Amino acid sequence: MKIRATYSHLNGVEFLRFRLPHLWDEVNQVIEEIDAEKCKTKESKERGREGTMLYSPVDLNRAFEDGFRSRGWSESRLSFFATDDESLLRSTLGLPREEQRARIEAHNREAIPSYNQVDFVKDRVAVEVQFGKYAFVAHDLFVKHLSFYVGDQIDLGIEILPMKSLEPEMSSGVAYFERDLLNVVRQGRGVPAVPLIMFGLSP
Repeated sequence: MKIRATYSHLNGVEFLRFRLPHLWDEVNQVIEEIDAEKCKTKESKERGREGTMLYSPVDLNRAFEDGFRSRGWSESRLSFFATDDESLLRSTLGLPREEQRARIEAHNREAIPSYNQVDFVKDRVAVEVQFGKYAFVAHDLFVKHLSFYVGDQIDLGIEILPMKSLEPEMSSGVAYFERDLLNVVRQGRGVPAVPLIMFGLSP
């Protein structure tokens, strides 16, 4: 696949290219090694497109997983406890997980276990590959990357998306770069408050 568009949020590209150039090279290598045509394996059952062969998000994700895992990138989870009391919840931010639970339960509230997970992390850089439904991208950008950044687990988040030109050859409702670029830009220059790179891809 090829990178057709790049967006640098809060100097994300500059950070990666000049501080961690080996990771910039690895991400680009993984993308370039993806043979999209081998992932055109999904037979459409949508009305009007029955029998058309589409790019499979499952196969694309598997190809990216192989590429990143072979270079030492691994999944990471950030575990925490949630509760329904805002002020109590704020007081637990930044605490170790078990201290969060202890503080919540000391106030006679339910400590609800939860976590955020990112696909690939290496040297404090996180990558999410999103060829699925468009709603998941906002969660990646405004929740996952941000929570790992605020939790001092990463310094940069990367979001890999298809371009609009690829969308017609995928199932309906998938994310695409141009729409999510608009979603980020219209929030203002400092939102989300985490350095990001968004890559738009097509075969």
